[in-house]
Amino acid sequence: MSHPFRAATDLPDSLAKAALRGAMGHCPRCGGAHLFRAFLKPLDRCPACHIDWTPQCADDFPAYISIFITGHVVTPLLLYMVLATDMSIGLTTGIALAVSLAMMLAVLQPAKGAVIAMQWWNGMHGFVRERRPMHNV
Repeated sequence: MSHPFRAATDLPDSLAKAALRGAMGHCPRCGGAHLFRAFLKPLDRCPACHIDWTPQCADDFPAYISIFITGHVVTPLLLYMVLATDMSIGLTTGIALAVSLAMMLAVLQPAKGAVIAMQWWNGMHGFVRERRPMHNV
């Protein structure tokens, strides 16, 4: 019986490459198709390599990543606005909230794609751990 997945040569070389594919919204396994059918809803199956994405269980981890990154970027901006400018507290708050919301939404889907890629790479939640075959030189 032939294997429904694409050739092993399509597999990424490292977790970093798989996570980058996922963060870019592409299938971490083959990179040949989109990972998401909606903003945070992954496809059930990759149309290119046919891997089943239903075992993924990202839960709240992408949101934690998004909050962590946003907090580390917005906090220095907020400190600068409060300490080095004469902006009113209302304007400062409005800018900080708008930047925080925009950044959190911008980071959320890439974080989820990277988490799904990490789960697949490590064989978590029912995924089969796959690696490129090693060739002797």
